[in-house]
Order: sequence, then C-alpha cells, then structure tokens
Amino acid sequence: MLYREAGDFKTSYVADGQTFPIWFDRMRYYAVLAIAFGVIPFFVNDYYANAVLLPFLIYSIAAIGLNILVGYCGQVSLGTGAFMAVGAYAVYKLMTAFPEVNLFFHVLLAGGITAFVGVMFGLPSLRIKGFYLAVATLAAQFFLVWLFNRVPWFYNYSASGQISAPDRTVFGMLVSGPNAEAWAKYMFCLVFTVGVAFLARNLTRGMQGRQWMAIRDMDIAAEIIGVNPLRAKLMAFAVSSFFIGIAGALFFAVYLGAVEVGEVFGINKSFLVLFMIIIGGLGSIFGSFAGAAFLVLLPVLLKNVLVGGLGWPTDLAAHVEFMIVGLLIIVFLIAEPHGLAQLWRVAKEKLRLWPFPH
Repeated sequence: MLYREAGDFKTSYVADGQTFPIWFDRMRYYAVLAIAFGVIPFFVNDYYANAVLLPFLIYSIAAIGLNILVGYCGQVSLGTGAFMAVGAYAVYKLMTAFPEVNLFFHVLLAGGITAFVGVMFGLPSLRIKGFYLAVATLAAQFFLVWLFNRVPWFYNYSASGQISAPDRTVFGMLVSGPNAEAWAKYMFCLVFTVGVAFLARNLTRGMQGRQWMAIRDMDIAAEIIGVNPLRAKLMAFAVSSFFIGIAGALFFAVYLGAVEVGEVFGINKSFLVLFMIIIGGLGSIFGSFAGAAFLVLLPVLLKNVLVGGLGWPTDLAAHVEFMIVGLLIIVFLIAEPHGLAQLWRVAKEKLRLWPFPH
C-alpha cells in the first residue's frame, strides 16, 4: 500500500524524467545513503570492512564499468583484470612520484590513464565483434600482466616484484597503508562508488547511453540513423576503462595495500567481474551492485557455514563455491537472462499492483 504512484503528481518534464520518479523510491535511496554515510562508519570494524564492505564497493565500481561496455554497448571484454592492474600500477607510480599530491587526485588520474589504455585496446572493436573481440581483449589481459611482470620500472625495481602502497592521508584521514583505519578506508571508497554510480546513471539515461544501446542492438541500423560507431564504441571503452581503473587503484591502494600482478589481477579477476554483471543483470546499474553484493557475500557465507559451522576443509569449501557460482550462472542464463535486476523489477511491479498481482 505504500508503493503507489497515485497522488504522486509531476508538474514539469524534469520531475517526470528524474532517476527515481516515485516518491517511495527516492526516500529509499536517500535512506540508504544516510545509513551508508551516517551510520555504518561508526560501527564498522576491520573484519566487516575487509571481508564485505570494501570488496563490495570496489567490485561495484568495476562491475558498473564492465556493464557499460558489455551490457549497454554490447562490446564483449575479457580484460577487466588487466585494466584493474593498469589502475593499480598507475596509482602506485603516482603515489611514489608525487607524494605531496592528494590520493583522491591520484585515483582519478589512474582512472584517466586506464581510459587511455582501454581506448587503445578498444580500437579493434571498430572492425571485429563478438567472439573475436573477446579474444582481442583476452590478449590484452595476458599482455598487460606480462608487461607489468617483466618491466622493473613499473614496480620501482623491487627485488620481489611486488608493489606496496605507502601511507597517504585525505583531509587528515589515513586511507592507505597498513595503519589506515577501517572507517576511513570505507568512507574513501564509498565516495568514489556513489560518484561513479551517479555518473554512470546519468550517462546511460542520456544521449550517450541511447547511442550505446543503439550500437548494442544493431550497429548498422544505428549508423544509418546518425550514430557514429567510432565515437560511440571508443567512448564506451574509455568510460568503462576509467571506472575499472578507479576500481583497480582502490583495490591496490586502499583495500589490499600490496599486490603481485599475476596473482591478484589475473584472468580469474576478469571472469569474476563478468560473472557479477551476468548474475546481477546486463544493462543495469542496480544489477552491477546486486551482482557484486551476491558474489562478495556468497564466499563469506559459505566459509562461515561450511568451514566455521560444519568444519569442512578450506580447499573443499572453495571448490564447492566454484560449483555453486557456475551453477548459478547457468541457471540465470537459462531461467532469467536479465539477472537479479529483472527479479527486482518484477517484484516491484507486483508490489505496485498488490493485492492484485499478475
């Protein structure tokens, strides 16, 4: 009875075209933001920050970036892990070369560098598509990981080949390094997540988003009606890589603190983010959050139940997790290709018509 449009009048086109036109949706959105910014920082501890909150926020950014490319523009990519590595190594070089600059700007610059790299590897999309484009991005995955492993300049000639984030503060808060507090790292990542979601939502609802969806549905017809395929595809690669680069920078500088590119940003990372948008829903910003939450919470839940509760070995629990994720992907592709986002939309429609759902 609360979720109704009756009596929710619009007096302008701006009000009618807003992101959440229903009053209940807007209030729910503001309530989530109020809890995220005003409640969670006072109760978060190291375990929940490192096991749930930070991975969820960072993977949400990466999933939004990949969803723009795959879900909205229809360009297949298997190089997400490599582009996250570009963001991580870019922010590392910036942090060590310009220690006096605010980390906030380092993360943004790392995203810009990743966007440039993404455009370079997105150029083949102008000639190839589908499986062949996926192979091209897969080649980028292996090439970039090899490059970061083989060129000592990227890891500042460290003997171990590992990069470590130095201590950096933002407005007096220590957000990177081993001594950073959980609430500060959470707030820093939350600001980027909200900003990326806001920017992505407005891009996909505007002219640029309509061009991406026209290219996704039929690129030849889109070109006939005036969409420039060159600009639209490269813009999708640039925006997607920018968001993924920010995720990679946060993943290294704020979450892990030290990485080795082959272990952290390998092909498994690319598949993980791809599974997030498949389960969450292609072409949906909410689906990116839902898929990230699902695949972040599932391992934590299984570990607590199987290892902590039933006493299973850790390696056996990990194999069971792989089996469950694979089964879920198959189920979603067959039963509900639009993922959790479509299930959420159906539930809202039934709630709007309650007590007479169809």
